[in-house]
Amino acid sequence: MSALDRVSKYAPEVLSIVRIVVGLLFLEHGTSKLFDFPHGPVQPAMNSLLGVQGVIELVGGVLLVIGFLTRPVAFILAGDMAVAYFMVHSPKNTFPMLNGGDAAILYCFVFLIFFVAGPGRWAADGSQK
Repeated sequence: MSALDRVSKYAPEVLSIVRIVVGLLFLEHGTSKLFDFPHGPVQPAMNSLLGVQGVIELVGGVLLVIGFLTRPVAFILAGDMAVAYFMVHSPKNTFPMLNGGDAAILYCFVFLIFFVAGPGRWAADGSQK
């Protein structure tokens, strides 16, 4: 048995830790838009597209952190980030590093991982995968 085989037994726990950290980071985007905490560049009107995005980030982040409905939430958030990238970032420039969309792409694909792999061992909905 190699050292990597011994480490792989912790995959469900590590998946949970990554889910919690990603959820907290995503949640921060929502609190910045909705509550100006931490202080963000804009505080949009609730009925605007950016306000709705703030609600999606807040609710989706909380659900990811607690591990409730992780797969459907992750699927919705992945689509949300894809739309955000193509609506906001890609018109600015072709390259994600130059258009500021690298975080949206990264979030999109991390959410796809959670959609496929599930929440990990520690989740409110009791999922093991």
